Amino acid sequence: MSNATPVVIAVLIAELVPAAAFGFAADRVAARVARWPLAMRIALPGLLVVPYIVIAVTQHIFRWQWFALYAVLPVVIAWMLARAAVVDHEQRGNWRDALILLTLGLAVDLRWFDLAWPSGLRGLNNLLLLDAGLYGFLAIRHLDGTGFDFHLRLSDWRTGLRELLFFAPAVLALGFALGFLHPHSNLPPLGKAILSWAGIFVFVAVLEELFFRAWVQNLLERRVGRRAALIVASVLFGLSHFNKRSAHFNWRYVLLATIAGIFYGRAWRENRRVPASVITHTCVDWLWSWWF
Repeated sequence: MSNATPVVIAVLIAELVPAAAFGFAADRVAARVARWPLAMRIALPGLLVVPYIVIAVTQHIFRWQWFALYAVLPVVIAWMLARAAVVDHEQRGNWRDALILLTLGLAVDLRWFDLAWPSGLRGLNNLLLLDAGLYGFLAIRHLDGTGFDFHLRLSDWRTGLRELLFFAPAVLALGFALGFLHPHSNLPPLGKAILSWAGIFVFVAVLEELFFRAWVQNLLERRVGRRAALIVASVLFGLSHFNKRSAHFNWRYVLLATIAGIFYGRAWRENRRVPASVITHTCVDWLWSWWF
């Protein structure tokens, strides 16, 4: 993330704290929130407007319409998921879940809200929406089976690296055949390589695996079964890459991302653990960034 001033770093940390709280103590956080009055539970995520206020005011780009969006959208998400929890006790998925996921997914993929942020700081928008989704689905909706637990286990590494090994021959063969992959020698210093891996893990893989596996694939399984859910979630994951590295529909990227999604989904559903699929995803992106 560029423009890493003290203010930006403080906002980044503030946005990471809720995600870390759910990643390491989701049950305790949800139990604490459940003891509050309903109005307070619904209104609380409105505080997510604060990161926007701080960045916008210090960067002299404050706009009331963006303030209203970030003050209202997280509250609407919490309210809709509170209703979903009431009408869908069995957690088979409700139209409200679908609408929220569609909104969050399109907002990030099509960069609807990027203009609210300075260039180089638009990742803060994604983290803000991540926090809103985590609060809504885990603290309000109490969606089970997500596997958003970052007490890393040996099995997470075993599963994640196994799926990487399964995926590599397929993507290499197809990627070279399509002319999508272009190998080059770019051996980074160890410190830079480690920081790059950690950055992809936190700022790319966690966000995408939470969305496509813990939420989308998880909810789809309850409606269409494990195999169909894996395929549909993978296709959606692939389609989310349609505009990456191209001004037009990048069908090669979509195809390879769809195949990757199958292996990420397999890693997640092995023990229903987001860290497992995050490890596979991070390793793929990291290797690609240095050598392809």
